[in-house]
Amino acid sequence: MKALSLIGAAKFTSPNPVSLVCSKTPSGDTNLATVSWWTYLSLNPEIIGFAMMKTSYTGEQVRETKKVVLTIPGEALARQVMQCGSSTGRTRNKAKEFSIALKDLPGCDIQIPEHSAVAIECSLREFIDVGDHYLYICHVKNVYADDGETPLFAWNGYSEIAPAKR
Repeated sequence: MKALSLIGAAKFTSPNPVSLVCSKTPSGDTNLATVSWWTYLSLNPEIIGFAMMKTSYTGEQVRETKKVVLTIPGEALARQVMQCGSSTGRTRNKAKEFSIALKDLPGCDIQIPEHSAVAIECSLREFIDVGDHYLYICHVKNVYADDGETPLFAWNGYSEIAPAKR
């Protein structure tokens, strides 16, 4: 075995789940951020967690509004998932710029991408400083799925976005 950095290990643990974190901006638009570091934390009560860089605009919006929808994007969004992960919503409307059609969830004021395999609507419970990231711990309010969508995963140390079956 040879020594690696933690991020170097990601190539050996692929694929990893990838998601688009949807938050609401002060102007009322939906902001989208690509995140691969998320997990189920508890089933009773239902709680998930995801990590984002401390400088993340989406993280700021989640901390301010206390609301978020974590989506698992469908295969049709592979290119846009990479684009959302390499740009900031602080200066652009990613959904419009990257041609991502949005749709409503029942009773939720945050829209999600039309091609979402899963949508997990949450309220922020707390966030924890974990180094260069914050860990967002969220209560799950509602979960929706579309079995007609093929979920995406991150491959090769997060350098490729593709379904689990290639």
